[in-house]
Amino acid sequence: MILPALRNLDAAPVEENGETFICLSDPEGYVDGQVSLSGPAFFVAACLDGTTSMDDIRTAFAKQFGAQISEETVHKVVDFLDKSGFLQTETFFELRAEARRAFAAVDTRPAWLAGKSYPGEPGELREFLGHLLHTPHQAQGHKQSGSVRFLLAPHIDYGRGAAAYAAAYTHTAGARPRLVFVFGVAHAGAEAPFVLTRKHFATPFGTVQTEVDVVGRLAEVCPWDPFESEMAHRTEHSIEFQAVLLAHLLGNRLDEARIVPILCGPLRAETPPADPAHVAGVADFLAACREEARGGDVLVVAGADLAHVGRRFGDDLDVDEGVVRAVEARDREDLAFALKGDALGFYQSVMRDGNARKVCGVSCIYAALSTVDGTAGGGKLLHYGYAEDPVGGIVSFAGAAFPRKPGAEN
Repeated sequence: MILPALRNLDAAPVEENGETFICLSDPEGYVDGQVSLSGPAFFVAACLDGTTSMDDIRTAFAKQFGAQISEETVHKVVDFLDKSGFLQTETFFELRAEARRAFAAVDTRPAWLAGKSYPGEPGELREFLGHLLHTPHQAQGHKQSGSVRFLLAPHIDYGRGAAAYAAAYTHTAGARPRLVFVFGVAHAGAEAPFVLTRKHFATPFGTVQTEVDVVGRLAEVCPWDPFESEMAHRTEHSIEFQAVLLAHLLGNRLDEARIVPILCGPLRAETPPADPAHVAGVADFLAACREEARGGDVLVVAGADLAHVGRRFGDDLDVDEGVVRAVEARDREDLAFALKGDALGFYQSVMRDGNARKVCGVSCIYAALSTVDGTAGGGKLLHYGYAEDPVGGIVSFAGAAFPRKPGAEN
């Protein structure tokens, strides 16, 4: 009998009482919380690829550990994973169907990470973000004059990305945008280049309204279904973090602004000439974004991290000072194009080594730069930094602001 397959999960080692366990969690958010497995139990779980039988697992286990594992023990691991929603079985399919029904039934996306990644109570969150936006940072340039047109901000958690968030978002002080395009990254996976939603975004400060008319016009130019993977918006943090900060900064003017939330998937332009505009529908979609973003009261935000390097991200290496310096050097090469407003140059710089650093924000930054093309002046890199991943690796990110180009046709 073939055993069911394990879902695509995040796995991270944790230490408990001197013993190592593997912690499993669901990146798609269908299962809340996490479970921990012993090394032998995780080995059984890792063997579940949808093609293995009981005999296959027992043989592989004996070869790996030099000991036998009983059928009863294997079944216990499989049953535990099934009840947890971590296997490709009816248990998970029903769980997923219910989550999709619930999400489809509401017109406002709940604040998924409120009370988890940031405070869920408005007063506490206001104080938290007040401290965050006054985090000392080494801004590489002076505060820009004139209205801000484009922000590059991280989407790493607020704690580790505080300096970059502060560097970028302090440039919005006093801004009164009518419309904010917010580009994020579809971490949970999406086949479409861009994923739209008409849902509004709840925050502890109130609801950030989505400009559904603009979303509808963007959808009309897509040769793909931009709502097919709409569930990716349900738990995606890259837009949620920006929405919360915008709500905080807008304060009692929250009802005056609308957002256009866009998750960016793969652009499939890795091979020469590596031009995303050659991907079917991408050029038309971004042209429509440019048209909708015309006007002196429109802000564009990219919530995008940069490199992901180390064992946590599949690299067979330990991160040392030399690795950090090499990552920063390549990041800065890419950012040099971005700061000139060169979307294609940025994309091709990242991709010239096949995106070996796993820059998750490559499509997001490309799309945002394409949207402000010709209307933003040269950007200032206000902060560059990286955070260590506790499992082993680093994530780099930046904060930058681009002023509106004087006299630009908007």
